[in-house]
Amino acid sequence: MTSPSNYSTAPVSEFLLICFPNYQSWQHWLSLPLSLLFLLAMGANTTLLITIWLEASLHEPMYYLLSLLSLLDIVLCLTVIPKVLAIFWFDLRSISFSACFLQMFIMNSFLPMESCTFMVMAYDRYVAICHPLRYPSIITDQFVAKASVFIVIRNALLLSPVPILTAQLHYCGKNVIENCICANLSVSRLSCDNFTLNRIYQFVVVWTLLGSDFILIFLSYTFILRAVLRFKDEGAAAKALSTCGSHFILILFFSTILLVVVLTNVARKSVPMDIPILLNVLHHLIPPALNPIVYGFRTKELKQGCQKLLRWGL
Repeated sequence: MTSPSNYSTAPVSEFLLICFPNYQSWQHWLSLPLSLLFLLAMGANTTLLITIWLEASLHEPMYYLLSLLSLLDIVLCLTVIPKVLAIFWFDLRSISFSACFLQMFIMNSFLPMESCTFMVMAYDRYVAICHPLRYPSIITDQFVAKASVFIVIRNALLLSPVPILTAQLHYCGKNVIENCICANLSVSRLSCDNFTLNRIYQFVVVWTLLGSDFILIFLSYTFILRAVLRFKDEGAAAKALSTCGSHFILILFFSTILLVVVLTNVARKSVPMDIPILLNVLHHLIPPALNPIVYGFRTKELKQGCQKLLRWGL
């Protein structure tokens, strides 16, 4: 194993992940709620995907977008949480150089993919509520296919330089990452080179992508709210407000945790390092656990499809 010494001049071939440096005795206790959340996230998203796949009546654009969101959630969970639990349970702290940067690529590209998917889903709800007669001609299977390709290509291309720039840095000393995951800044700080370009690129690109997505989401729900307030049918208005309100609250929760993670990382000197580490882990776990419940199983058709699936299983 590569020595964690600060004075080693040998190239680093692997890293050591140190979760919660100040409270390592908490790890076994923390592993229980994290395991339950992980099982909930994987079970709910897998059930949603199987239900949509088997139920022919759910083969519609809105449910295809839900499937895409569930796939992103599953990939993010599997990329981060099993390694965190392996550290907590078996003290398996080492991670290879290539595995670390693969994890970094997935985290950096898939989180903006989620925000972009939220944006497309907000547009879907905007068209459904504000232009219901044009909905079948605008939100088609072809639209979902094009949107999915755009979501993947935009974020993969623009975010791939982050792990590439970090991997090209010279790591000649300390190999201990004070984090549960291979976050870009946590890894870059270990290099012997100047990583200012890396940090600036990540900050500008990520916040440009996320900022543009959330502006469009906010505009979509603003137009939806204006349209709903004009409804004469109070029942339809209440249903639309309930659905879109829960969606918007979940998106706000997603963005708020992300913002807090960034701010606590910026203010590392005044905030205990264990707080941003915990928030970083939860950000890859709580939204995937809540997304299928808030977006999926609250809809009548998907709930009926899930019940039918459970009856088949029994």
